[in-house]
Amino acid sequence: MTSIFEILRDNWLLLLIGQYPNGPLGGIACTLILSVLGIVLAFPLSVLLALARLSHWRLLKWPSTALVYLVRGVPLLMLILWVYFLVPLLIGRNVSGFVTMLCTLVIYEGAYLSEVVRAGIEALPKGQMEAARSLGHSHLGAMRLVILPQALFNMLPSMLSQFVSTIKETTLGYVINVPELTFAANQINNQLLTKPFEVFFILAVIYYVVCWSLTRAARALEQRITAKRAGQRSAAAIQAAAIVQPLVAEP
Repeated sequence: MTSIFEILRDNWLLLLIGQYPNGPLGGIACTLILSVLGIVLAFPLSVLLALARLSHWRLLKWPSTALVYLVRGVPLLMLILWVYFLVPLLIGRNVSGFVTMLCTLVIYEGAYLSEVVRAGIEALPKGQMEAARSLGHSHLGAMRLVILPQALFNMLPSMLSQFVSTIKETTLGYVINVPELTFAANQINNQLLTKPFEVFFILAVIYYVVCWSLTRAARALEQRITAKRAGQRSAAAIQAAAIVQPLVAEP
């Protein structure tokens, strides 16, 4: 136990921000930045893929479905290596490991989040779309103004859970020298050589604390959304009863 505290005391800054400012930003900071950027940039892609998969146009539905199944059907490590070797060929110059990992996360999380968004849209009553169309909205207008806001609000806990998964997936970035938290822990282990258990125990605890905190936040958010739904249903029931009661009382 003493050695664990000694490792933390001597290397907490490396675990926190890597070699910055004498080198690239790394550690927990790099992991969180990579995860946030991955989710934020993957979100528009996920919405487009979900809408394409729900489309009746085969030219949209089939390619988007094939892309989602392909990305979800291969290991993330293989996808990282594909992007690592393919992106330089496409743009004609080398890119950093951070950019490679970010591109991979955008594709990977976009495919997974698209299923979350699609499930959220399909979970809504079909009457929502019919009511929006009856008010004069086009299909895209109804989807943008009525369906998507409700679906995305209901899917917030699932999206936060996916963010937790993204944090854990960034650990694979060390294979292409992304200076994230696992890479920083591996540097410490290479310096000490004799205390791998202590170093990676610290790493496991850090990941557990971060992911547990976000999971608790997702659970609290889900409970809040459930309570809000229940409140809306109760208000609607009271309003309907107030409308019906005078009609029933009339002779």
